[in-house]
Amino acid sequence: MDASLEKIADPTLAEMGKNLKEAMRMLENSPRRTEEENGKKPVSEDIPGPLQGSGQDMVSILQSVQNLMYGDEDEEPQSTRIQNIGEQGHMALLGHSLGAYISTLDKEKLRKLTTRILSDTTLWLRRIFRYENGCAYFHEEEREGLAKICRLAIHSRYEDFVVDGFNALYNKKPVIYLSAAARPGLGQYLCNQLGLPFPCLCRDVALLEKLIKDDIERGRLPLLLVANAGTAAVGHTDKIGRLKELCEQYGIWLHVEGVNLATLALGYVSSSVLAATKCDSMTLTPGLWLGLPAVPAVTLYKHDDPALTLVAGLTSNKPADKLRALPLWLSLQYLGLDGIVERIKHACQLSQRLQESLKKVDHIKILVEDELSSPVVVFRFFQELPASDPAFKAVPVSNIAPAAVGRERHSCDALNRWLGEQLKQLVPQCGLTVIDLEVDGTCVRFSPLMTAEVLGTKGEDVDQLITCIRSKLPVLTCTLQLREEFKQEVEATAGLLYVDDPNWPGIGVVRYEHANDDSTSLKSDPEGEKIHTGLLKKLNELESDLIFKMGPEYKSMKSCIYIGMASDDVDVSELVETISVTAREIEENSRLLENMTEVVRKGIQEAQVQLQKANEERLLEEGVLRQIPVVGSVLNWFSPVQASQKGRSFNLTAGSLESTEYTYVHKVQGTGVTPPPTPLGTRSKQRLPGQKPFKRSLRGSDAVSETSSVSHIEDLEKVEQLSSGLEHDNLEAQGPEQPPRAADLTARQTEALQNQAQHQEDDHSQVEELERLR
Repeated sequence: MDASLEKIADPTLAEMGKNLKEAMRMLENSPRRTEEENGKKPVSEDIPGPLQGSGQDMVSILQSVQNLMYGDEDEEPQSTRIQNIGEQGHMALLGHSLGAYISTLDKEKLRKLTTRILSDTTLWLRRIFRYENGCAYFHEEEREGLAKICRLAIHSRYEDFVVDGFNALYNKKPVIYLSAAARPGLGQYLCNQLGLPFPCLCRDVALLEKLIKDDIERGRLPLLLVANAGTAAVGHTDKIGRLKELCEQYGIWLHVEGVNLATLALGYVSSSVLAATKCDSMTLTPGLWLGLPAVPAVTLYKHDDPALTLVAGLTSNKPADKLRALPLWLSLQYLGLDGIVERIKHACQLSQRLQESLKKVDHIKILVEDELSSPVVVFRFFQELPASDPAFKAVPVSNIAPAAVGRERHSCDALNRWLGEQLKQLVPQCGLTVIDLEVDGTCVRFSPLMTAEVLGTKGEDVDQLITCIRSKLPVLTCTLQLREEFKQEVEATAGLLYVDDPNWPGIGVVRYEHANDDSTSLKSDPEGEKIHTGLLKKLNELESDLIFKMGPEYKSMKSCIYIGMASDDVDVSELVETISVTAREIEENSRLLENMTEVVRKGIQEAQVQLQKANEERLLEEGVLRQIPVVGSVLNWFSPVQASQKGRSFNLTAGSLESTEYTYVHKVQGTGVTPPPTPLGTRSKQRLPGQKPFKRSLRGSDAVSETSSVSHIEDLEKVEQLSSGLEHDNLEAQGPEQPPRAADLTARQTEALQNQAQHQEDDHSQVEELERLR
């Protein structure tokens, strides 16, 4: 490109192209290169500072712009960085710089140049998109062109509008017909720009001809109809041919917009989209379709009165307004007709490839299947309600309760939202978006016409997307089926509360209700939060395949445990039981620690009272003479006192004081009260080596091995019980005098007898020692 710039005679244009190339190279390189080389952290420039008096060079200014563009990369995700716009994008950006330079020319040269740019761009667009004998209006905001078209329609139908203004509309109010599938906020934008009240809008055009007749009978004027050639949400195309006939019959202006208008540049165009070439106006967005940044949208229209178009704002005598077409003028020349058609064709092929592949995938629904030429594909995961719940089998869908249908709808919406986010991370080259539709719910949209050129989407990326969808389907179907089982298990378990959160895509949400839990309160519960924090830690320590999270309850501030997506081998009953037992154990341990301080304090006070009482009893028993230093020593020498050592020990388990007399006599510490055992699950099962928690036993071909392993365990238990019964019978037959044989005892019984014999020997030795002392 540097060699090409040297051929330019105008040095200003050559310098402009060189500076633009250098500026884009600096901005697209790794940000903060200078700071990384110097090993310094860049200073935040979020706070405005004073203007420097000495000024700065271009490199410093571009570096400052770069820092503002990318911000702090440690805090922002990498996806926020702009994409590489390529050489064609540089041409579009050059148009803005060139427009500023062209505006400095003298008026005559400027008029000729802007007229040529405007006429060339209009001619090219009309031929590319098959719109004959039309004019073009270039605008930055996509909806601006439609607003100017509405002004033109008002001036055309109300001859006195220029003089009377709104009074001309009062007697015969205009009506603008919009489809319910139109882009959000379009009707409100038109009313705000035109100064019309909202009753002038009609958004339900299912029975358009009947609505038009009713409006005419009420004294209203049907003014304009906005049709869709590829809706913004799902890419659906209206029956534009039939709508054109109605508009001609009742004198209504027909305006068409949508992404499917891009297919007019292709060799084959569907009849519904081809009918848009006969409309009164259409809005195109070539910048989005071709991956060109900062390129204006275009509204093509047909009208023969230049005065009305000038009043409506569709034409202007200002050179600056005509220079809006300059970036598009440069970009279209750079791409050429073949390049433009190839890009649109590539996007349509990608969408058709995805649509044909999705038709072969189970549990995936395509919203608009008849639009084979549409560059938009919208799909969602679904599972038939009667098949997903055994209780609904053989029941017509119309007879199913609306609550059950609504719950199933919310569950599918959450799963589709999860699916969309997963696919966006796994295949970012496809540029998927997650959308929420009023009728169909949450869906995933693939619109390569808007993203393929920027992201470089290829056919291999579509194949990878299909593979990822297939890999996620088993998890989605299983999770949806396990939701109801999880709900029933939680509701049947004491102490657990099932939380119905429609936005959670996992198995479900559960909350443990402790003893002091107030079910009527929606405020945060510190004690419950502490229990759930410990429960989350315990569940994560099990190293299962499930994902556990803690967060506030839906429509409440209380803590809950969120269980994530699951595969088909999850044992829901074991999962719920583990949550219940673990939470109860955490609550009991927490209460024990909370009560320990008070118990210890009371025990110390009681011990002090008893020790003081014991000292008083010792004084009475020994007498006053023994307390005198010299006399007491002589008296103790002639007549020693046989005082027993008395003390107190504090049993933390029982929370009471105990005498130490047993310890001094038997030389062993008493066991005290045995604490009750921690309750265990009644359904705890034996796991194979390496088997993770909450794994359901294998099904299908492994059923035989499963049955044999279970029966083997049962046989072992029966043998152990039988041997224990035989040993018990042998002990009774031998009588109390005869010790049992070691061969007839189990290892645990042998150990118990050895401990008992050792205690008897210790007691016998202690008795002999006492007799010797006496």
